Amino acid sequence: MKFLLRCCVCVYCISFLGISTGHALEPKKIVVYNWTEYLPEGALDAFTQESGIEVEYQTYTSNEEMYARVKSQDGAGIDVIVPSTYYISKMQTEGLLQTLDLTRIYNFHQLTPGLLNRSFDPGNKFSLPYLWGSTGIGINTAKIDPNRIHSWADLWNPEWAGRVMLTDDVREVFHVGLSMKGYSTNTQDAYEIRAAFRQLRTLMPSVSVIDGDSPGQIYLDGKADIGMIWSGEAFQANQQNPAIEYIYPEEGAVFWIDSFAIPANSKNSKEAHRFIDFMIGMEMAIRSVEELGYATANGFARSQLPEDIRNNPIIFPDPERVAKGEFQEDPGTEATQLLDSYWQRLRKEIQQPSPATATATPPALLTPSAVSPEPPESPASSNGNDHVPE
Repeated sequence: MKFLLRCCVCVYCISFLGISTGHALEPKKIVVYNWTEYLPEGALDAFTQESGIEVEYQTYTSNEEMYARVKSQDGAGIDVIVPSTYYISKMQTEGLLQTLDLTRIYNFHQLTPGLLNRSFDPGNKFSLPYLWGSTGIGINTAKIDPNRIHSWADLWNPEWAGRVMLTDDVREVFHVGLSMKGYSTNTQDAYEIRAAFRQLRTLMPSVSVIDGDSPGQIYLDGKADIGMIWSGEAFQANQQNPAIEYIYPEEGAVFWIDSFAIPANSKNSKEAHRFIDFMIGMEMAIRSVEELGYATANGFARSQLPEDIRNNPIIFPDPERVAKGEFQEDPGTEATQLLDSYWQRLRKEIQQPSPATATATPPALLTPSAVSPEPPESPASSNGNDHVPE
């Protein structure tokens, strides 16, 4: 009887520990859904080695793509995402994000205070900053004199017809049109958005590429000589070819913060928190800047960077440049839908020019002033400038 009792206890203990079914021995796995080329090389293997948690890595090329998938799946099957600034507020309002447990984020104290408690996520209840940067003008100085380029308006120069690139990001592209009209990138005004659309429409015949994957490679491959580019992509391209340079437009660049968040229906919240904590820590923060060329949210890490990187204006712009630009905010559902509608129309014009475009002013003669009559003007929206993160 004692022998039988001991056997039963052993079987129970083994079952409780999960050894009989293998559950305790099965490695945990999380699904990370991130922008392409947006982690230091070897980061996933390093995380798995440290934590024992495997990572299935999936990528997207736009916030809209990420949002559509998370919303359609209610976040199921995804554990970590990296939305840009305004998508954090949009997604948490729609109930698509989990509330974070900051007690699990041991590297929280290393984050730059100026990047925390932002308007899109007061108190960082739903997100933690990963990297931040800007979108400005990219140029191949072997083909175009950089001294001639100062403004977004310079993209309309007829000399660049067929050599212009736009990023595949509706908000960034409309920032160009809105800022040229003196409007805020965060406007909700339909008249201002329409004016920007008309402005941008005159640029489309000069556009050769719309890219949301690797804009820097477009310049390196010679598919475009001037246009839009993300700061990190410009840094990486410049490392390979010093002729590729980055210019902050005089109207102001658009600034953004990409943050880690956990979808509401993630079933691996504990492991997701551990991954986020790992990525914002000192080692990964330093490697992210050195390899990706974007500014880290880890203030401690910046002080440990080599001087040439720490003082690189592409990565860490001075406060005046930041103050002149704008950080993106959520413009609201109606404005977002209007922007998306206009963006699809612009995309079609580069893919298949309309008859009107074909018979109108030739691309070589288009200038910023060659626009359709403006809609009735409303008072300009207030500028959404924000201070540089400290």
